Amino acid sequence: MRLTLSGIRDREAWAKAGIGLPGYDAGAVVRRTVEAPVWVHFGVGNIFRVFLGGIADQLLADGAMDRGITCVECFDMEVVDRIYRPYDNLGLSVILHNDGREEKRVLGSMAEAIQASPDRAAQWERLKTVFRTPGLQMVSFTITEKGYALTNTAGVYFPAVAADIEGGPEKARTAMAIVAAMLWERFRAGAGPLSLVSMDNCSKNGSRLREAVLRVADAWREGGFVTEAFLAWVSDEKQVAFPWTMIDKITPRPSAEIASRLEALGVEAMQPVVTAKQTYIAPFVNAEGPQYLVIEDSFPNGRPPLERAGVYMTDRATVNKSERMKVTACLNPIHSALGPYGCLLGFTLFSDQMLDADSLRLAKAIGEEGMDTVPDPGILSPRAFLEECLTVRFPNPFLGDTVQRLVTDISQGVGVRFGETVKAYVRKYGDAGRLRAIPVAIAGWLRYLLAVDDAGSPFPLSPDPMNEELQAQLATVSADDPDSLTDQLKPILADAGLFGVNLWEAGIGEKIESVFRSMLRGPGSVRKTLHTAI
Repeated sequence: MRLTLSGIRDREAWAKAGIGLPGYDAGAVVRRTVEAPVWVHFGVGNIFRVFLGGIADQLLADGAMDRGITCVECFDMEVVDRIYRPYDNLGLSVILHNDGREEKRVLGSMAEAIQASPDRAAQWERLKTVFRTPGLQMVSFTITEKGYALTNTAGVYFPAVAADIEGGPEKARTAMAIVAAMLWERFRAGAGPLSLVSMDNCSKNGSRLREAVLRVADAWREGGFVTEAFLAWVSDEKQVAFPWTMIDKITPRPSAEIASRLEALGVEAMQPVVTAKQTYIAPFVNAEGPQYLVIEDSFPNGRPPLERAGVYMTDRATVNKSERMKVTACLNPIHSALGPYGCLLGFTLFSDQMLDADSLRLAKAIGEEGMDTVPDPGILSPRAFLEECLTVRFPNPFLGDTVQRLVTDISQGVGVRFGETVKAYVRKYGDAGRLRAIPVAIAGWLRYLLAVDDAGSPFPLSPDPMNEELQAQLATVSADDPDSLTDQLKPILADAGLFGVNLWEAGIGEKIESVFRSMLRGPGSVRKTLHTAI
């Protein structure tokens, strides 16, 4: 059985393998989508395919939508070449429940895949055509937090962004410049309204997307590439809206074991690949069952009926509360707190680490500290959400989520995942001195950056854009010598650009430094510190 449009015609074989197939004509969906696209998505990796692709698949199956998603990749073109085109853009969803059950289904909602680069002339023109289409309603994004970053911590444009600013719309290569270039095309084709919907795990994600797009557009206006009228149009949220969202679904890297099981069922060519840009991806996506998507209902050109697939459509204030609940209290802070310690203590699977008493105690303490200041969104219970994470989602032994994934790009999230709670404590209590778990978490991350585990062995850090810079600042710190720590942490902990707040001024800098120092006493000191600090 091949995961292609022709391969899924043998419905009996797929049914025998226990794999569900689209109940609609996937080929017809492709044709309608190409003719009149409604939904475009940037960032076509794992969470997009299993979550948003799954939402669209459900809407198609229920007859609530008759077109799929136009999938756009602007970072790792190899994903399209190796995972989309050979499989006719079909995906295979594998939902892993914590009782061992698996739900397997072919998704036919990803109708078209475009590599967004001016170097690929035909696809670049195709993307322009899509954005010129009057009926286009929404452009969504899962490009990770770093996809919205234009400058380094000093406020200097990254070289690729600077080149895009100088080159103008026709030479755009970074995500925000490509989006701005496509909006310029839409403006010149009649300025039809549109919603740009960030679905990445960052606070006030719609505002971050809007600020980045407007900054590029304004720079191009100054450079004479676009008009003042274009900038005014993009700035008008009645014309170009940037709704806020909260998204949540744990989607680990694809499992080679699951690939082998699928192949044993008769599905061909399921093995994961690792691209040259270190994207871990496969023709299938393995993920947990629970999922949450909360979207501000701001769509000036209409939208698909997303609520019919379980999406919460609400107002901005409720989205913000939901996002703060997840990202600053219930889920992401626990990931970011435990991931570094998991690496230091020799864990691979996060579910195994959740069986470790010291780690579980830290997880609960992080959650409780967040509970003290987290707002209640009303549509979701923070306490119930936290309990589900600790008892159902994180311990799921079948999910295969790794601690190494949890620390990928961690520097891009600590400001939200820890900094927001620190600031909330300062507002509520005058300072954050009563926090105990968050200082332990931040100290653990800094100790992780030394790249020496608790047994004294070196290990590779997961990818992160700030690894090199932060390791340079910690270069003179030794994991075997507490006296090697002098003032190396001071500029890091004072960096409000990193944490969202100066941690010394917030009253927890000394705590972090003390915990960090206690983990510099050679092998076993990380475990001892984690055991006694909480």
